[in-house]
Amino acid sequence: MRNFILLTLLFLTVAACKNTANLASKKVVKDDFVIAFGSCNKATLDNLLWDDILRSEPDLWVWGGDNIYAYTDDMQRLEAMYTNQKSIPGYESLAKRIPIIGTWDDHDYGLNDGGVEFTAKKESQQKFLDFLGVPEDSPRRKQEGVYNKHEYITPQGSVAIFVLDTRYFRTAVTPDTITSKRLKPNKYGEGTVLGEKQWNWLADELTLSSADFNILVSSIQFLSDEHGFEAWGNFPHEVQRLKEVIVESKAKGVMVLSGDRHISEFSKTNIEGLDYPLIDFTSSGLTHAYSKFTGEPNQYRTGKVISTKSYGLLKIDLKSKRVIFRMLGDENIVLESLEQSYK
Repeated sequence: MRNFILLTLLFLTVAACKNTANLASKKVVKDDFVIAFGSCNKATLDNLLWDDILRSEPDLWVWGGDNIYAYTDDMQRLEAMYTNQKSIPGYESLAKRIPIIGTWDDHDYGLNDGGVEFTAKKESQQKFLDFLGVPEDSPRRKQEGVYNKHEYITPQGSVAIFVLDTRYFRTAVTPDTITSKRLKPNKYGEGTVLGEKQWNWLADELTLSSADFNILVSSIQFLSDEHGFEAWGNFPHEVQRLKEVIVESKAKGVMVLSGDRHISEFSKTNIEGLDYPLIDFTSSGLTHAYSKFTGEPNQYRTGKVISTKSYGLLKIDLKSKRVIFRMLGDENIVLESLEQSYK
């Protein structure tokens, strides 16, 4: 009789645990995966968007680069700036509730417009990984460059995010000494954005990816290339190579998130071999934007340029395979939006 009672109690306990697990899983199952991202954040200026970002209830925050402003090879100074950013109440609240990943750009890398030549890049990388809370025993601590893949799997589908490093291996750009532009494209075939090791990693990982959506995070713009500032377009052969890698990988739902420019815009193009358009969503200007912006050419632009402070939001509907892209300002005012189906 005693054994029977114990067995009955055990059965009820197991049944209760199963019911609890089922209820818990029902609570987290949803059709969408929401990503918030942004760039150009100066910790000494007020960021009025952290509370808005929290209210949008993203599943993830992605730093797009220039996460602090540190033109320095002094690692104590760099660490102090990261510490200051982490202590800002709005960001501190965000970090407690939402996973954070991201890349860097020149202003947190340590050298303005800097690339492979920056002598303190190894030390700077460690401070950046500290800022993101990457464990000391992570393989990323021994790797050259901050590139990495993150995958998020839900009952409705999956999202893979490829964080690219456009600084550590990037070779020299060419100054434009003829026009008023800062830079001009290198001779075709000259130089690299990602470096061969990162290129091989990206091609392999993108080919192996079974995710429903594959997002490339680039600190500099991929499609817009006429403005004369830093962009993939300064290395035209690298632009072509990335297009080929995307097509040959047969990865689903590839898109690009970029920053750097202090403006936000959508760029969009059709690529032979892809059954959906490639979108480059630039979100730039968390604490300071190009308020005096009067215009610049971009043959790929769709919609209007936003030159006020904003952040980017992607609502990825994993069930319908549709994405809503939004640029949001203070009080979550929708400044510009775009929708795209990836069926």
